[in-house]
Amino acid sequence: MNASSTPAFAPAPRAISWSDLALIAVIIVWGTNYTVVKGALESIPPLAFMSLRFAIAAIAMALVLHVREGFTPLPRATVLKLVGLGLVGHTLYQFCFVMGVAHTTAANSGLLSSGTPVVTALLGALFGVDRLRRPLMMGLVLAIPGVVLIVLARGPGLDASTRVGDLFILGASLCWALYTVGLRWLGPGLSALRITALSMLTGAPGVILLGVPEVLSLKGTPFGPGAWAGVVYSALVPLVLAYVVWSRSVQSVGSSRTALYSSGTPVVAALTAWAVRGERPTWVQAVGAVLVISGVLVSRRR
Repeated sequence: MNASSTPAFAPAPRAISWSDLALIAVIIVWGTNYTVVKGALESIPPLAFMSLRFAIAAIAMALVLHVREGFTPLPRATVLKLVGLGLVGHTLYQFCFVMGVAHTTAANSGLLSSGTPVVTALLGALFGVDRLRRPLMMGLVLAIPGVVLIVLARGPGLDASTRVGDLFILGASLCWALYTVGLRWLGPGLSALRITALSMLTGAPGVILLGVPEVLSLKGTPFGPGAWAGVVYSALVPLVLAYVVWSRSVQSVGSSRTALYSSGTPVVAALTAWAVRGERPTWVQAVGAVLVISGVLVSRRR
């Protein structure tokens, strides 16, 4: 999940707290998840993986919401907004994310996702929910060339099919940015956990239906325990546990530090893909990643 969807809270304390350590753990989980998903997709078709993973995650998140906050009726207008958010932020996002990871490298997936906070800020300004501030413009000047460098860099094994995957990942980033901006129209009455759980539940039918044909084709197909472990892990840890920890920890740490932690995700993704899968980034991609992360940090300045 993306930290952009969590509300701002009081200024963060200066000392390293347990919340800081928890956020670092979340970033490690999210960064390594690209490699976990990439490994599982080598055995399980992408849409089947997407369907199974999200079904598990949606059920688990619903249980977490029921235990922590319970279910209460919502106004019809709020429900319709949540349905729209679910379609964009979960149905379309999951499709683009999984197809992207399936057709590009795990390192590229993480690096290209790093510009999402900048895209979110730009869309927020365009839709009138945020101001087009000078730091945002400076961040865009850095981040956009960085994304171009990552996409155009040709490392070992990169070909046309990888470029298709890159475009899917960029599409996923756009979906998540639209989802995050859309959260601003829900108002302050809903907690981050409730918004996430309910939008996941409204987006789940589309995600599951897209993968039904491939799930049905899995009958009798033997998969190793590693592939199924990847499905369960990527559903319960990055999508459920990590987000719950993140939403609670941000309340203690404050929004001023979340940009720093968020910027660590693509770094962890690239290093993990390099160590586990041998996906060594080119120097051009490294320069692009530095530009994107720098753009994210600059855009968050006040």
